[in-house]
Amino acid sequence: MKIQLEQIQPDKGSSFHLMLSPRLNDFFFWHFHPEFELTYIEGASGNRHVGTHISRYEGSDLVFIGSNIPHLNFDYGVKTEYEKIVLHLQSDFLSQSFPNIPELAAIGAFFEKARYGVGIFGATKQQAGERLKGLHRLPPFEQFLEVLQIFQLLATSHEYELLHPEPVKNQYNRKEHERVKHLYRFIDEQYQRKIEIAEVAALCHLTEAAFCRYFRKMTRLSFTGFLNHYRVNQAKRLLLLDQNVSETCYQCGFESLSYFNRIFKKVTGENPLAFKKRHL
Repeated sequence: MKIQLEQIQPDKGSSFHLMLSPRLNDFFFWHFHPEFELTYIEGASGNRHVGTHISRYEGSDLVFIGSNIPHLNFDYGVKTEYEKIVLHLQSDFLSQSFPNIPELAAIGAFFEKARYGVGIFGATKQQAGERLKGLHRLPPFEQFLEVLQIFQLLATSHEYELLHPEPVKNQYNRKEHERVKHLYRFIDEQYQRKIEIAEVAALCHLTEAAFCRYFRKMTRLSFTGFLNHYRVNQAKRLLLLDQNVSETCYQCGFESLSYFNRIFKKVTGENPLAFKKRHL
């Protein structure tokens, strides 16, 4: 559940990175990366959280995300069986491989729209989703051509919406990233005990009020909300190791069993004991 700069490498012998149904529905993964991302999810209903845009999708979703735009994994909190395909392309994919080729002008313009975040709907979503699902079965050269065909389909369709009125400006510069990374390392090491806001504010050399504004700006969550999400994810891990609910509560930094139960249900939709029984 760390908010982080995700490191992505192209697949061997490929210009892009393809992930098939990565299962992150139990993890709150608020992250960003320099790569463009095209994500298709099917058989699920959930929350679409890209930059400052938050909306609900039903049944399926297809979204194109520009370089360094913070976003949440689309399967977070999903309880149904689903299929998800994530395609990552290097930020200089077009400029490095196809500089100034007229036939790719529409795709180039579509990549420019990615700076706003793009939601695709209607028949275009369904057609592109089916083609993405079959992408992994193709040999490298045919796969490369199919990726261009998919983006040509998207680029020439009118079935899309921009998720922001202006291009998303990423606040995660190198200095901010290092500060955030240092802060999350601290949380990772200290979440089992009580953490006061004054303590983490001092860690960032900020007043409490300035820290709260800064943290919400960076994560779209309050510090307490983020810490509770982190502790709940740690609690899930312990419960799946068959540890009892009471031990898990205090080991994850919660100060009372009633508060733990309330927060766990708020985050996951079920109480800790029901979660444990369902999975074990």
